[in-house]
Amino acid sequence: MPKIAVIPGDGIGVDVTKEALKVLHTMNGIFDFDLQLNSFDYGAERYLKDGTTLPESGFEELRDNYDAIYLGALGDPRVPDMKHAKDILLGLRFRLDLYVNHRPIRLIHEKLCPLKNKKPKDLNFVVFRENTEGFYVGVGGNLKKGTPDEIAVQESINTRKGVERIIEHAFNYAEEHDLKTVTMSDKSNALQYEGGLWQRVFEEVGKRHKSIETNHWYIDALAMQMIKKPEQFEVVVTNNMFGDIITDLGAQLQGGLGLGASGNINPETNKGLFEPVHGSAPKYAGKNIANPMGAILSAEMMLDFLGFGKESKIITDAITDAIEHDWTSVDLGGSLGTEEVGDYIVRYIEENAKKPT
Repeated sequence: MPKIAVIPGDGIGVDVTKEALKVLHTMNGIFDFDLQLNSFDYGAERYLKDGTTLPESGFEELRDNYDAIYLGALGDPRVPDMKHAKDILLGLRFRLDLYVNHRPIRLIHEKLCPLKNKKPKDLNFVVFRENTEGFYVGVGGNLKKGTPDEIAVQESINTRKGVERIIEHAFNYAEEHDLKTVTMSDKSNALQYEGGLWQRVFEEVGKRHKSIETNHWYIDALAMQMIKKPEQFEVVVTNNMFGDIITDLGAQLQGGLGLGASGNINPETNKGLFEPVHGSAPKYAGKNIANPMGAILSAEMMLDFLGFGKESKIITDAITDAIEHDWTSVDLGGSLGTEEVGDYIVRYIEENAKKPT
């Protein structure tokens, strides 16, 4: 009985998580996955009410008693320092050591791509972003803060262990999925110390995977190549900051942030946290206008992670059908609300799923 902890989050996170859960319950009923989904109220409302972000007891429960975590977007203007979001999202990533950020960049329909003459076969690769190091560790500080002489220092931390394991994961993924190339991106021409580490480790790990071709682009050049010739990429691996940036670029190429899905994974402990990549957009919360497809695709990634990959492919089929027939939210050119998009996808699954015999 796979146990899933659900944290709906803030803003539109609550709205789109509701639709993702609708799809998960439908899949559970048809395929008898025996999923157990339990919701937790961690988020801005709870924090503003009693100061709770992610208590130690809550973290231990999520760590010890759940197979996966499904997380909605976090962020609320009433919490200007975003303490609750940092404690929950970054806290779970770091404390569960979810060092793999898995972001598929996949064009579902050519009409969504802003690039000319690009078809789904031309935009279909995966980015592995190192998820626990780099600038996101929060090492730094301010001197003379708030004065004209203020100094701000922010340091990027890269360890041999951290760099090697994410690069190794990228090569293993390529081999397991019969892919031919792994591309590493850094900025070693300007950031010689961290970039030099990434360069050396990439070369060493590549020698252990002789069947895979290795490529390298500086991060600015990689961004240009994603626009010019995205079909050249199969697997891309990079650091935390650069991965954050290029995956949002990739999401826009596939049709917008509303279609972006992601997983935060530790392959050794088999722990995973899954979330859409968009923000909480508080001004749109509760208005039934947010696109739930990224949230639903993140649920599909979670099902695949839990061992239900074969069955979960029907979710992408349903979303493809919805896009083909313009049964989408306004950001994708349709006229449906959040709930109506979820209903359409559920209906497609119910009508087209091959039930087990």
